[in-house]
This record gives sequence, C-alpha cells and structure tokens, in this order.
Amino acid sequence: MIVIDAASPTPPYEQLRAQLARQIQGRTLAVGTRLPTIRRLAADLGLAVNTVGRAYRELEEAGLIETRGRAGSFVSAGGEQSLEQARRAAHDYAAVVARVGIDAAEAIRIVKAALGQASTP
Repeated sequence: MIVIDAASPTPPYEQLRAQLARQIQGRTLAVGTRLPTIRRLAADLGLAVNTVGRAYRELEEAGLIETRGRAGSFVSAGGEQSLEQARRAAHDYAAVVARVGIDAAEAIRIVKAALGQASTP
C-alpha cells in the first residue's frame, strides 16, 4: 500500500519512489509484477500524472523497474542486481571505515548525511 503524506516536506514523487523501491527491494513486489499504469496510479493516489511519471522514470533509471512500451511497467530483475551492488558498496565502505579508524556511530552518521544529500534534487 502506498501512502502519500501531503504535509511531508518530502516531495510526493520521492515518497512514491521510495515506497515502491522499498517494496521491490523487500520483495513485497516480486520480479515480473506488473505495476499500475501511470495514469491509474496517479488517479488512485490523487497525484499529477507527471509526479507518478517522474517516480517511475527514477525507478527505471535505478534498474528497479522496466517499461515494455504499451505492455506497461514491471518489476525488473535488475532490482536484485541493484540490491547486490548496494551490499558490495556497503561492504567496501565498512572496510574503508575500519582501515581509517572511524567508529561505527560516526560511519552511520556519514552514510545518513550522504543519503540525505542523494535524495535532494
């Protein structure tokens, strides 16, 4: 279930993108699952078509979904690859943190700050 909080400082497209990404990466949405059309999802959520379109484009750029023309948008097997890529990057980061002597709490603060910057358009 997707919930968009109109009072949130996070833009609606980012709320939608993040929720779908979590569902894909958490395997709530399985590989091959057909997503609602952009127009349908926009109507269901009370969002502009362009807002949903932007979320879908960003998910596609991340390899989490693929669009097959008029057939629609589907959860991509690339989502598994993206998750594995993130795991490898986290492992590499942990090795660097250990090598330079940064404690775990500071390393997590660094990641949180980087994630906050990455989600800013």
